[in-house]
Amino acid sequence: MKTETKARAGTGMSDGAEPAAEVKTALAGFLKEVKGFQDEMKSKMQQQEERLTMLQSKFFAGRPALSTAATEEAPHQKAFAAYLRSGDDDGLRGLVLEGKALNTAVAAEGGYLVDPQTSETIRGVLMSTASIRQIANVVNVEATSFDVLVDHTEMGSGWATETATATETTTPQIERISIPLHELSAMPKASQRLLDDSAFDIEGWLAGRIADKFARAEAAAFVSGDGIDKPKGFLTHTKVANATWAWGSLGYVATGAVGDFASTNASDAIVDLVYALEAEYRANAAFVMNSKTAGAVRKMKDADGRFLWSDGLAAGEPARLMGYPVLIAEDMPDIAADAYAIAFGDFKNGYTIAERPDLRILRDPFSAKPHVLFYASKRVGGDVSDFAAIKLLKFAAS
Repeated sequence: MKTETKARAGTGMSDGAEPAAEVKTALAGFLKEVKGFQDEMKSKMQQQEERLTMLQSKFFAGRPALSTAATEEAPHQKAFAAYLRSGDDDGLRGLVLEGKALNTAVAAEGGYLVDPQTSETIRGVLMSTASIRQIANVVNVEATSFDVLVDHTEMGSGWATETATATETTTPQIERISIPLHELSAMPKASQRLLDDSAFDIEGWLAGRIADKFARAEAAAFVSGDGIDKPKGFLTHTKVANATWAWGSLGYVATGAVGDFASTNASDAIVDLVYALEAEYRANAAFVMNSKTAGAVRKMKDADGRFLWSDGLAAGEPARLMGYPVLIAEDMPDIAADAYAIAFGDFKNGYTIAERPDLRILRDPFSAKPHVLFYASKRVGGDVSDFAAIKLLKFAAS
């Protein structure tokens, strides 16, 4: 009996060891396969990283030095640069701009809106030039003209008694002043070889050329433009002595001497000019003159020997004459016989500039080969909107 028991017990132990060994062998095989899979994935990822590194090296090695340091361009900048350099408009045609004023469809004739960065550069230069744009009323319009409605007449009134019949009084009249928009254009050119140089700042160069042309043309037109295919300058309107002033003309004050200030009490002409303007306009008024006239005026003193002219106390603040700011606009005439060399008024009410917010550029690689022409245009207009808000100083005896 004891022998049988031992034999059976030994047989049971031998049968339990075999499944455990199989599980251990299977587990070891599974772990080996997992490790092999990990090693394979690690090898593939390393190969992928090496391939990306090689591609990046090739990409950056072929770029010019200036372009390597440049920041990444937005899609519209890349498309615009490609159009300027080679005339490739595929990028522009498929581009959707997200600017409020620049989301119109691309015209079929090949004109394209300037991207916001270039447009802002141009506007910044325009605002920094010596033009009455700085003190005038500037509005953006989408139509072909801008109409200003002005009520410049007086409403009648009278004293009434308790029993008397009320009489009809005069009714104010409203007048419409229409400011048409005219096309201002510039057409700089550059050689194709220069445009092919990817390190060249095309947009900056183009913006500078266009801004210089537009700024000088606008500044001159706002002062002395005849209104024919250009804005009408305020000096172009009829001018009458301020004592006989009427709506539709600008009033002037005479210096008392032909082509100069009066020999005695020269500053009186400046004082008379200031108070020829009504009080409600004087609060926001400014002088406008060129540098030569300013050189003569800043020497003037009052009866107590104090200079009428004072420089700005802070950086960027304009000089002041009798407490009013002075805009130096070189398009104003010099002091001469019967010249209207100084203007004084509230130009925010007195002169309105209307313009469309978009600017267009057309690339022409054929008309001036081997150069490429860039025809840029914008629409702008200007005219006097309140004839009572501006007064002039005439260098004449009367």
